[in-house]
Amino acid sequence: MAHPVDIHVGRKLKQVRTLRRFSQTDVATRLGLSFQQIQKYEIGSNRIAASRLFELAKIFEISPAYFFEGLDEEETTQRDSGMEIVAALASISDETLKTRIVTFIEDVSGMTVARQA
Repeated sequence: MAHPVDIHVGRKLKQVRTLRRFSQTDVATRLGLSFQQIQKYEIGSNRIAASRLFELAKIFEISPAYFFEGLDEEETTQRDSGMEIVAALASISDETLKTRIVTFIEDVSGMTVARQA
């Protein structure tokens, strides 16, 4: 599974590439890579090394810090969304329905929620 930071950096790469009207092939050619590698970077399945980020920043004439902008806000938003879901679940008074929802979440996520005794 891709790390959230790798996903964020990949999104930022795709954003700047699109804004500058570069194709994945254009970027790949400048880096001596295949366009498939750029695709993997953009979806976060392959991590971008610091040296490669530096090269990308030079290509797009941006600061390497650009790739990390908004990362803190994104993590906060994800946490806040999770807390909203927890609050909504806690507000359900029908215990049978609540148990069914938790079971569904466990099935979809592959995680087990600790149950209170």
